[in-house]
Amino acid sequence: MRIDLLLNKLCLAKTRTIAKNACDKNLVQLNGRTAKASSEVKAGDLVRLDLYGFRHEVKIEKLPTGNVAKKDTTTYYSLLSKTPLE
Repeated sequence: MRIDLLLNKLCLAKTRTIAKNACDKNLVQLNGRTAKASSEVKAGDLVRLDLYGFRHEVKIEKLPTGNVAKKDTTTYYSLLSKTPLE
């Protein structure tokens, strides 16, 4: 699954456009490397994103197959850390 689509489905980014722009501005990393919007994400991958004034580090537990209800999004990832940006 594309990383911009995944960030949108898991409500880590408000829209897919915001997720794509964050990737274009090098604000998203996948397994320690800068991610393009089209980067493929697999279960077990580590994602770091600098959005909304925080640095979020998450581990993807499983990939959604369709749309995800907002209350169920946290079953697909584990939040490792959330620190404020300077």
